[in-house]
Amino acid sequence: MKRSLILAVVAAVVLLLGSWVLFTQRVVAELRREAQRTSEMFAEVLAAQDPNVDPVSALLELANDIRESGVPMIVTDANGNPTAVANLPFDEDDPRAREYIQRLDDQNSPIVARGLGTNQVIHFGHTRLVLGLQFIPVIQVATLALLLLAGGYALQTRARADRERVWAGMARESAHQLGTPISSLSGWIELLGDREGDDLGQRAVGHMAGDIERLERVAHRFERIGRPPQQEEVDAAAILERVTTYFGARVPTLAHTVQIELRSQGELPMKGDPVLIEWALEAVVKNAVDALAGRGGHILVEGDRLPEGDIRIRVTDDGPGVPRELRRRIFDAGFTTKERGWGIGLALARRIVAEWHKGSLALVPTERGARFEFIFPA
Repeated sequence: MKRSLILAVVAAVVLLLGSWVLFTQRVVAELRREAQRTSEMFAEVLAAQDPNVDPVSALLELANDIRESGVPMIVTDANGNPTAVANLPFDEDDPRAREYIQRLDDQNSPIVARGLGTNQVIHFGHTRLVLGLQFIPVIQVATLALLLLAGGYALQTRARADRERVWAGMARESAHQLGTPISSLSGWIELLGDREGDDLGQRAVGHMAGDIERLERVAHRFERIGRPPQQEEVDAAAILERVTTYFGARVPTLAHTVQIELRSQGELPMKGDPVLIEWALEAVVKNAVDALAGRGGHILVEGDRLPEGDIRIRVTDDGPGVPRELRRRIFDAGFTTKERGWGIGLALARRIVAEWHKGSLALVPTERGARFEFIFPA
């Protein structure tokens, strides 16, 4: 697709340059004909001064030369009535002649011809050459500007694609490197689990096993970066339960308590990639947990089905909320208000929802705190 776009831009540039050459050659040819007609008209004026030449015949030849010049012209008498028309698709008796006078005057100021006791006014417009010189270069410049924009967009898209390939390769390599220590830790946990009589140790082993499982899921997520998302039947309610259970066991429960509540209306079947959907939900819930750090509060995670069939998920916290001046930037990659933040979580979550699942993720108004709303199409 990129190669086709580049070839299309190159072909358009060639056509544009070719049209410019043809147009300039046409202008040169027309200017040569104009110089020849002017010279012939001057010769006829000189011939009319010869006493041996019929002046009426010379004037007729001169009038023919004017008609051949292509200048649209209307001659009117002192009362504004058309008396002669040249290079127009109607004659002086046509009602359109009087209406066309104003259009010619808008192009050029009329000329008053004095003679024979009456004043005649010549109204004339632009030739095709003049009209072409007015509009064709503008069209060509506009086309060239569009081609430059298209070329810049193609280069920018290619550079972005190259960066994404590098990040995808780094992510998959990170997942590969995580595999060895995770396998080793799993073996040690099995050995610790075989020891009996240590209740605290057994509970710790249980939590460690959960963390190892999560590390395996994270490594699996990194492997998915840069690859097409899967489309399979998933239960959004089950994903919500896993995410809230995981964070519920790891939020503060003594000082500055954080409570996580789940409200879900039964099963919520949908099509999507369960690994990526869970990743997006965790990013938003983690953002809510961070917003309540040092102050405590309540996080409400809701899942339901809209009347039109779409799945809606809401994550609401009663923290300080998002300042109005920052709301447009919170989904920008690299933007963060945390000292040690990377600014990737919300940007990645929106990309997972919008680009890979054709849904939407937005910060919606709420009376207190912040509320993020997912919409997954049916």
